[in-house]
Amino acid sequence: MKLSRLVIAVLSVAAATAYADDADPSGQFAIGTAGTQTRAAVAQQFQQYRAEGVNPWSTTYNPLKTFRGERTRAEVRAEYLRNRAAVSALTGEDSGSAYLSTRQPVATGATVAGQPVNAQ
Repeated sequence: MKLSRLVIAVLSVAAATAYADDADPSGQFAIGTAGTQTRAAVAQQFQQYRAEGVNPWSTTYNPLKTFRGERTRAEVRAEYLRNRAAVSALTGEDSGSAYLSTRQPVATGATVAGQPVNAQ
């Protein structure tokens, strides 16, 4: 019982010594409000933005509106069919572990962790 009272007393003293510091408006966390551009430059940038007619923050923004693909439908379909088995194996229940264990390792050189470059 005495130990718990002692612990409470020590924690109370420790909590009482923590004080909040005064605000420092010109210190580390001061907000810099001085801009480097003139009002006219900012207005010109805004007019250019408005003239482009694209607002990526709009709810009606459609990035695919002007998109033009470089491959034909047949090329995309053929690539899909070539990779269908690999994608199915990699997204399976074991996250592709069985599929990856059956593949031959890619030869990238004989690099062993901890092996010095110039062994003496």
